[in-house]
Amino acid sequence: MIVRILRLLLLGLALGLPVAVNGQGAVIDLGGINADPNAPVEVSADSLTVDQDSRQAVFAGNVVIGQGDMRIAADRVEVVYAEASGRISHLKASGGVTFVTATEAAEAAEADYDIDAGLLILTGNVLLTQGGAALSADRMVVNLADGTAQMTGRVRTVIQPSGGN
Repeated sequence: MIVRILRLLLLGLALGLPVAVNGQGAVIDLGGINADPNAPVEVSADSLTVDQDSRQAVFAGNVVIGQGDMRIAADRVEVVYAEASGRISHLKASGGVTFVTATEAAEAAEADYDIDAGLLILTGNVLLTQGGAALSADRMVVNLADGTAQMTGRVRTVIQPSGGN
């Protein structure tokens, strides 16, 4: 969990050890994610454009996508359907993307949700908040199957010592 990561960072700083968060990436436990890639995907938006030939649909304006306990909101979402099954295979979101679960929230410029693989990739000024902790990076890959995420590309956080003045 984020608290364990922060404690290890504080211990490393206190002992004068190098801390591998900046630029090296951080692995994060997203324990609150309970997304089922097989659960129905619910989408609402101001408008919808469908292209049968390319098997794509574009939702625009106040788009909100829900699947289980997970919510994704954005200005625009392109839905790509699998050729063989006709099921939704990818959701590509852009414009003020927000990803929310029961205990975490993340913001990014863009997101690509591969439903079949159970991966959510957030890119562009990613900000993750868990409780009072916040981390930012250029990219975050969330594995919805095991509830973990990896942040890469100039990972940043602020560590607040507990208790003291």
